Amino acid sequence: MPAREPRRGKPTLRDVAERAEVSAMTASRVLRDDPKVLPATRDRVRAAAAALGYRPNEVARSLRLGRGTGLVGLVVTNLANPFYSRLALGVDAVVAGDGLKTVIGNTRQDPRGERDLVADLVARRVDGIIAVPAGADHRHLAAAAADGVPVVLASRPPDGFDADCVLVDDFGGARDATARLLARGHRRVGFLGSPPAVHTGTERLRGYRAALADAGAAADARLVRQGQSQTHEAERAAAELLALPDPPTALFCSNNRNTIGAFRAIRAARTGTDLAGFDDFELADALGLPLTLVAYDSDELGRAAGRLLLDRLRERRSRTAAAAPSRTVVLPTSLVEYGR
Repeated sequence: MPAREPRRGKPTLRDVAERAEVSAMTASRVLRDDPKVLPATRDRVRAAAAALGYRPNEVARSLRLGRGTGLVGLVVTNLANPFYSRLALGVDAVVAGDGLKTVIGNTRQDPRGERDLVADLVARRVDGIIAVPAGADHRHLAAAAADGVPVVLASRPPDGFDADCVLVDDFGGARDATARLLARGHRRVGFLGSPPAVHTGTERLRGYRAALADAGAAADARLVRQGQSQTHEAERAAAELLALPDPPTALFCSNNRNTIGAFRAIRAARTGTDLAGFDDFELADALGLPLTLVAYDSDELGRAAGRLLLDRLRERRSRTAAAAPSRTVVLPTSLVEYGR
């Protein structure tokens, strides 16, 4: 009997079975690597699947078997920032070892977009979510956790609900870098930071102010610029500070985008402004400008978040042990000097 032509569209298991002249149940057993199927039948089914270009729906299969989808959602705010690519590599390096795949969503610092993205991930039944929240409102993440989706936060702590999180010592790193500038004799130190709603920005501003207070240096609100998330915004803000009648002699920047923007402004103004920033970045040593940077292992930030999520997934699978209290991991920072 000649094999039937497959239906139009994506080939199905039934199409494979008809082409191989077996039942759908037998085709399914072959594709599940059932060792009890006769070799000749197995070869015929596999040949039919290859000829039709059939690929089993692993997500649907996993759900039928009571397993997850095998997907982990990673929600970040700005994929243009190299920090997030390192974070993603760290997450993927850990969860891939458990057979999971990472799906990355970019919120562009938009809280509404983040809410929609998280809702979509939950609807698609991801096994878990690792998120870098764009704002202070975490109700959508709390709702995902309440729906049974394990949630781990990276770089920013949860607000209004319990969740595991991985943080950097934002306060300590900023305080140390600002103190290094002050130790060089600077008393007018400017600050360039991310939006006030971002936890890392507020903690790094707090560290900057603490270093000024420790050194007895006056805090001048005119030297603080917040809200820059792109390098061109940081360049413009730095240029404004450098154009003041009594400009800062040094700048501390709360992330790598602000540091790069400040570098461009300093180079354009041809000033001798000292520069320090949070986040080490590639080619920082090639800028040709004395530079102090707060460094930490951003890959480890992702790996630690991945490990916390895997622990929650294993806890959920066991269904016997009581849920452990939420955990917070804080990564240390260090100072690196370039061009000195």
